[in-house]
Amino acid sequence: MATTPGPTVATDEARPPVPDRTLATFLLRHGDDNLVVSQRLAALVSWMPELEEDIAVANRCLDHLGQARAFYQYAADLLDDGRSEDDLAMGRDERDFTNAVLVEQPNGDFATTMARQFFLDAFQLPLYRALSDSADTRLAGIAAKGTKEAQYHLRHSSAWVVRLGDGTDESHRRLQAAVDALWPFTADLFHTDEIDDALVAADLVPDIAGLRSSHEATVAQVLGQATVLIPDDPYQRLGGRTGFHTEHLGHLLPEMQQLYRSHPGASW
Repeated sequence: MATTPGPTVATDEARPPVPDRTLATFLLRHGDDNLVVSQRLAALVSWMPELEEDIAVANRCLDHLGQARAFYQYAADLLDDGRSEDDLAMGRDERDFTNAVLVEQPNGDFATTMARQFFLDAFQLPLYRALSDSADTRLAGIAAKGTKEAQYHLRHSSAWVVRLGDGTDESHRRLQAAVDALWPFTADLFHTDEIDDALVAADLVPDIAGLRSSHEATVAQVLGQATVLIPDDPYQRLGGRTGFHTEHLGHLLPEMQQLYRSHPGASW
């Protein structure tokens, strides 16, 4: 089995031996997904169309932040280079982030926010379910907790997608426009490379590309109920998993990291 060069340290007897940096790279990718979308959602607190949704978006924000912390904590332990979870979240530059480009897209109007979240939720639920069976017990535990949260997330975003799409002419128009704008970023969720290949071979993670059929089935079902069409434009924007992002991440990170970088090493 070909693996990425690097030290092999077995931190979990149940985990087949692969370089720790290989698994850490996977953890950072999905930690970044959750951190970036959490930052996007945090900007919406107190700005949602009704109080119940304001509470819901705050809860979602905290769920994604908690998932990010779990991934970062494990990655920090594996890397063992002196960096903490805070360093990984706040001390890396744009090219070091490996989140999918979908999650960095701006909030836009309510329909855009719900469409972005729906596309992400339809990916994360099957991902976490599959990761719950990982041979790595710590990763499986993180995923098991994430599965419970992702179930609620998908139920919530799906309900709003149907409500908006099958609502008024204006809500339908806005949701269709949001789906058209965001669909080209969805393929980046399923990008895989030699990192994923090594982890799949070691039975640590599922075949991410293989989850796409589940994602597409969920999307087709919900958008069908919403009377919204899936775009037929074949263009897809990739690159997030390897550090090539849209311009939006470059604006998001300085705002998110300002306090940490202004006072490095500070503690309460």
